[in-house]
Amino acid sequence: MRSFNPTLRTAALTAFFIAIPLAGAYAAGHHKGTLDATDPTDMTGPRVEALMQQVQGVRQGIVDARQANNITPAVAERLEMRTVRINQAAEKIAASDHGRIPAAQYHELLRRLDNVDQRLRVDTGSGFLMGDGSDGGNYPNG
Repeated sequence: MRSFNPTLRTAALTAFFIAIPLAGAYAAGHHKGTLDATDPTDMTGPRVEALMQQVQGVRQGIVDARQANNITPAVAERLEMRTVRINQAAEKIAASDHGRIPAAQYHELLRRLDNVDQRLRVDTGSGFLMGDGSDGGNYPNG
């Protein structure tokens, strides 16, 4: 009977030492601490302001390109209309949600604004070029 007791003790200690890391992993997976980073769901404050300033920057680029005769009035009008729609959408979303823009919509608005900016660059001849010139030239990306 004496030999059975150390085996039981060893088995109990082994089970205990195996269970401790598993319990810690379980607790870590199901508990968010106050310092844990979370994904932002709303874009507020400086980010919304920065979006509005970027819209104004693209609008100013359209005005500058038109004044320098780098784009036609029709192209300028088309780009301006797209920029105004983006600005109106951002203002509407922010107004309906107490100055916040949800992350997905924020990124969608930035993507749309970047498309307008890239189109302006291509239309003015300053867009990013693709190709290495080995086939006779570089081509605008857009």
